[in-house]
Amino acid sequence: MDMNSIQELFRKKDKNLLSIYFTCGYPKLDDTLKVISGLEKSGVDFIEVGLPYSDPLADGPTIQESSQKALENGVNLDIIFEQLLSIKDTNTTPLILMGYLNQLLKYGEDKFCKKMIVCGIDTLIIPDLPMVEFENHYQELFGKYGITNIFLITPQTSEERIRKIDAYSKAFIYVVASSSITGAKGEISSNQIAYFERIKAMNLQSKLIIGFGISDKSTFNTACNYAHGAIIGSAFIKNLGINGVGKIDDFIKPIIS
Repeated sequence: MDMNSIQELFRKKDKNLLSIYFTCGYPKLDDTLKVISGLEKSGVDFIEVGLPYSDPLADGPTIQESSQKALENGVNLDIIFEQLLSIKDTNTTPLILMGYLNQLLKYGEDKFCKKMIVCGIDTLIIPDLPMVEFENHYQELFGKYGITNIFLITPQTSEERIRKIDAYSKAFIYVVASSSITGAKGEISSNQIAYFERIKAMNLQSKLIIGFGISDKSTFNTACNYAHGAIIGSAFIKNLGINGVGKIDDFIKPIIS
């Protein structure tokens, strides 16, 4: 079995990994590739490619608005896969697709998986995929295509379930910093720290990446004390909305310097 692209990344680097989430087709329809290229040049470790969805359950207002705007721009999965295919041979930063189960079903799950692989992407996050569905169906489907699924855990996730997720995880576990929806919150609370410490103390075999509420160097560094890296979403999208695709470096450099 070939090693997953994220597993390979972890072999080269296993701490202070920075991932950025962005929404395809935002701010403009053809900005998808400009954003990926800008993030790659600025030294981001891996990129979470958000598939715009009309009813995003886990997303706060910033990401919802970017999704809405992207859909108004006319983005759809065919266009996104076309965009991603065009950089398959030039992009060197691992990409992870993030979308919702309904998108997969509407598009056709086999067709979706095939397109992912054709585009050279082997990792997927579906926040609303129930564990039982994964066990009964998607584990086999994704296995057939060599796709790795990422699970999310929250402060409410039971230890038993976390252990189960740990056993299934090939790339990393997405540690949701708070049980609420995403958004750049500012500071990391003592409650969140207690939760990070609890997860760290479980000595899981999986790599851990913290997401939701990470927005700057200070919150990134704090998260990296308890995990192998962190994902920034809302704060980056806000910045993109204000400063456009030309100023990505100005956002990333202070975080990783």
